[in-house]
Amino acid sequence: MYEESAWRSVYKAVSWRILATLTTTLLVYAFTGRTDIAVTIGLLEGVAKMVLYYGHERIWNRLNLGRRPIDHRPGSSTKPALASPSQEHE
Repeated sequence: MYEESAWRSVYKAVSWRILATLTTTLLVYAFTGRTDIAVTIGLLEGVAKMVLYYGHERIWNRLNLGRRPIDHRPGSSTKPALASPSQEHE
C-alpha cells in the first residue's frame, strides 16, 4: 500500500480541474453565448475548486476511515479495505 504524496494530490487536482473547468466554461458559453463571461467564470471556478480539492485531499489522506493495513506475510488473512465480495474468499 502506498501513501499519497502532496505532489500526487497536486497533479490529481490539476488534471481534474482542467477537465471540469472546460466543462463549466462550455456550459456557460452554451447558456450565454458570451466567451468573455464563460472564460471568466471558468477561470474563477477552476482556481477556487483546485485549492478546495487540494485541501480536501490532504485532509482525507490523514483520516483512517475505510482504511486498514495490508499484511503481506504468507498466510495473512488481512484483506484490503475495499475488497470486493469475490476477493474476500481468495
